[in-house]
Amino acid sequence: MKIESAPEIVLSTCVPELVRAQAAARPEAIAVAAGSEVLTYSELDRRANQLANHLRSVGVSRGTLVALYLKRSPSFIVAALAILKAGGAYLPLDPESPAGRIAFSLADSGAAAVITSEGLRDRLPGGSWRVLDLDRDRARINSCAEPAPLAVVHPEDLAYVIYTSGSTGQPKGVEVEHSSLANLVGWHNRAFNVSPADRASFMAALGFDAAVWELWPYLAAGASVHVPEEGVRNDAKALRDWLLREKITVSFAVTAMAESLLGLNWPADAPLRYLLTGADVLRRRPAARLPFALVNNYGPTEYTVVATSGVVASEGTTALPSIGHPIDNTTTYILDEAGRELPQGEAGELYLGGAGLARGYRNQPALTEDRFVVNPLGGRLYRTGDLAHVLPTGEIEFLGRVDEQVKIRGFRIEPNEIVAALDRCAGVQGSAVVAREDGGEKRLVAYVVPAADANLTAPGLREQLSKLLPDYMIPAALVAVEAIPQTVNGKVDCTALPEPGSENLLREEAYIAPRTMAEERLAALIAPLVRVDRVGVNDNFFLLGGHSLLGAQLITRISDSFGIQLPLLSLFDHPTLAGMAAAVERLILDKIELEKTEQGRIEAGNGNELQSTAESAEGIRR
Repeated sequence: MKIESAPEIVLSTCVPELVRAQAAARPEAIAVAAGSEVLTYSELDRRANQLANHLRSVGVSRGTLVALYLKRSPSFIVAALAILKAGGAYLPLDPESPAGRIAFSLADSGAAAVITSEGLRDRLPGGSWRVLDLDRDRARINSCAEPAPLAVVHPEDLAYVIYTSGSTGQPKGVEVEHSSLANLVGWHNRAFNVSPADRASFMAALGFDAAVWELWPYLAAGASVHVPEEGVRNDAKALRDWLLREKITVSFAVTAMAESLLGLNWPADAPLRYLLTGADVLRRRPAARLPFALVNNYGPTEYTVVATSGVVASEGTTALPSIGHPIDNTTTYILDEAGRELPQGEAGELYLGGAGLARGYRNQPALTEDRFVVNPLGGRLYRTGDLAHVLPTGEIEFLGRVDEQVKIRGFRIEPNEIVAALDRCAGVQGSAVVAREDGGEKRLVAYVVPAADANLTAPGLREQLSKLLPDYMIPAALVAVEAIPQTVNGKVDCTALPEPGSENLLREEAYIAPRTMAEERLAALIAPLVRVDRVGVNDNFFLLGGHSLLGAQLITRISDSFGIQLPLLSLFDHPTLAGMAAAVERLILDKIELEKTEQGRIEAGNGNELQSTAESAEGIRR
């Protein structure tokens, strides 16, 4: 299905000129503030001009890529603007990123220079790039001319490059042109009525493209950008207090943080007009009492930050929030595997086309050709790899990743569909679902964050899920965690989720120790197989981590220990310790009865042996 936004006028003026115009019109207005450090628009423009002229003097020109290795600060904003004014493009590097990723990004991108500061310079890897230190080179920069350089910035010029994680395990650099950035700026300022009176926050991780979104629309509109202290960004209550204290009117927060902010108390007269969010699946709706609108946004780095957007309605429905409608000059398609358009309601891969399309991947023409495909109707489309469908309202619902589909017992499963069901369950504050491979067999593992004062049990949660999902989609293991780990970009960090074990699995019920010899012996056989320290009467072998291959091993051990042949199917029919012990006891008694029938007429000595076997069976039951 094709959904096309209403066309709007694309800004033909590039960001550096838009900021310059604001400096000319509002020279004394605040442009950037970070605590006591404040830059007016005239100061921002002057400092950026001087640094741009310095960059020109050392060879930066149209298309030159310059990396930024700076902390979140007014200096970062000045340097980014200076690179654009010089005609170059900037590559933001997050100082919090691992050294290996920084080194890879610099080498792979072919950056000609790196702008850094005294405190970070020593952490930079060595390479062929020129290093410009804003502290050491301050006198030289300040001696440069204050008027803007004569560089002319064209819409088709490169504006920035951002490295994003790749399916191959190596990051890939996405190249975005000025025309695409201008489309984002124009849409944003129209959609949210941004004016010089607005005060915006600058909080996203610097290597995350949302940081691009947090700067240029506001500076192009004459609003002010405010930088919080580093410790504020990751503490919901501290962030709320900072937003109120700084009178922020429009703010962005990654999904997990936005959901935390929604749960806090806000004064009715809070200045915040819009809380923008994105980066992961939004699972919470705002309460009607909140004084601001929550806006859910979707967009891969390959489509200049935002491709679809929508205001989230307040509580009153169990449906997950959609990702809205296409933004200005954007077309979305829902296509099947053969590239055919699907009707409304049918799930398929989401393709994006329009003014926000990135140029492609830096130095990777084959990957660019694979992901940025020809649109038969003209132009190009980006294959997102995301599954979606169109709701009756015309909004788009995100359904997960194409490459996250897993096959369990022959069924194709979307983990995000299970997450959506879990988050609708009472007592669950957050969740994640992954497929883990154990002994060559995949099983679904759900991680849940219990709500405050919730008494979550595996049976209770499974009963709730059974009303929302078919049996094959109910996770084999339910793990309780304090929080769902997040990457710096606000997505679930699957690599940081713990292995299921006795210390974190939700139990079937309160632990009840084995009561009979059979239960004790079986518990001793099961515990090392599933790597738990103890097995209770009501514990389920498969929910403790067992699967068919481990089941086969358990059958062998039962045969060796009890001298019987328990069918593998019996483990599925009686997966609890109590049920398994009862099945074992029945087989022992059946064996005794069979032996009595076959040997009923033999001599008394053999009869005595049978009596001894029967007594052993009675002992096992006890």
